[in-house]
Amino acid sequence: MDQSRTPLYDTLHTFKKRHMASFHVPGHKHGKIFPDHARADFQSILGIDMTEITGLDDLHAPEEIIKDAQELAAGFFKSRSTYFLINGSTSGNLAMLMSVCMEDKKVLVQRNCHKSVMHGLELSGAKPVFLGPGFEEITQRYSKMDPALIEEAITIHPDVSALVLTYPDYFGRAYDIKKIISIAHARDIPVLVDEAHGVHFHLGSPFPSPAMEAGADVVVQSAHKMAPAMTMASYLHVGTTRINQQSLEHYLQVFQSSSPSYPLMASLDLARYFLAGFSNGDMQETLRQVKEIRKCLSVEEGWQLQEATPLDDPLKITLHIDEGWSGFQLAKLFEEEGVYPELASANQLLFVLGLGSYVDLTAFNSIVERVNDRLKNIKKHATMKKVSIQTESILELAYSYHDMKGKKAIFKAYDEVEGEVAAQAVIPYPPGIPILLKGEKITSCHISHIKELQTLGSRFHNPEINQGLYIY
Repeated sequence: MDQSRTPLYDTLHTFKKRHMASFHVPGHKHGKIFPDHARADFQSILGIDMTEITGLDDLHAPEEIIKDAQELAAGFFKSRSTYFLINGSTSGNLAMLMSVCMEDKKVLVQRNCHKSVMHGLELSGAKPVFLGPGFEEITQRYSKMDPALIEEAITIHPDVSALVLTYPDYFGRAYDIKKIISIAHARDIPVLVDEAHGVHFHLGSPFPSPAMEAGADVVVQSAHKMAPAMTMASYLHVGTTRINQQSLEHYLQVFQSSSPSYPLMASLDLARYFLAGFSNGDMQETLRQVKEIRKCLSVEEGWQLQEATPLDDPLKITLHIDEGWSGFQLAKLFEEEGVYPELASANQLLFVLGLGSYVDLTAFNSIVERVNDRLKNIKKHATMKKVSIQTESILELAYSYHDMKGKKAIFKAYDEVEGEVAAQAVIPYPPGIPILLKGEKITSCHISHIKELQTLGSRFHNPEINQGLYIY
């Protein structure tokens, strides 16, 4: 396949140059009708913000340029089929789960998954069995997925209908996914992978191996996270015939807009083109900047750089904050200097780099020095304990999703909820990974962890949790 082609983008660009009279949606009429004060910012993109007129194909029944662009993507990612997602990886996760998971059927699920996976499981009515990652000293997180845990879980639950993995984690940490997939496939169990942060793994070393290459059945990738695509633009790849592709296509229509964004689809066409044309010289320039940024962030006191290993995405840089300070404090200091990290936690800070050289290293080094000096002048506090939010490595919910539908939730203060069953998920954002699951029994560890995160300044998708929790 000629990966230098961008059929979808090229056709949109051609249509834009025609200066056509618009008697169709959208209402901005190629940018001619738009608020004056915002026109300059939006003008260039409004010209290609079109709809399914003759010659522009249809995402939900592609026969022309969208079909061509998706086939080029499948060729690059080495999938059987690739689908463009314009409602984010969330829509892809929901569609793949609904097409495979069935009501009351058990599904093995990696515990540190995105909330969209939880939502897909709930919609399907499946019975999740959660697998808790092990603690790793190098990451200072529960980030290790052990193939032995998968073997054990399948032995205990031989009737599972699917395995759902998150690879890599938000911080770019990978694991031996090929071994895990082979264990599941030996029992003919399909493997669904949320690879939101791994679209660039297809560029090869020094990035970890991609899930599609490891044999996954379905993979969802947020192209916009690590490749040059617009926010929400994502891919869904089908790798094998273990899944019902007709069912998958049905649910892609259910969860995606019937008015798909052409700029988003064009950015997916261009992101594939960019990745396919990424040269060894581009890689070396990218890695050179990674090295220089890591050098800037190397300090004697305040934080420590996480060691880079073959299991880690080199474009993710994690700082381990020294005892007495928090990642939230450090993030605030950087933000005050105009540098916005991706994610802060109680004891870590995450920087996400791009595929290229784009940072003014002299300016960045000066900012790091000022931030480090300011941090060392902040009074230290008690260090948050490193706790696991899952006390069991293999865990089932206290109530099934089916049972929860008929239960009424009530709100109680924290001193009344230990031992009860949560009627809501508690989700710090980012990273959007629930620390308490809907239907999970609430432990003292959950309560103390939530309270400590609140004290340190974590942001939640649950405004009511300052007072307590909804329970069944």
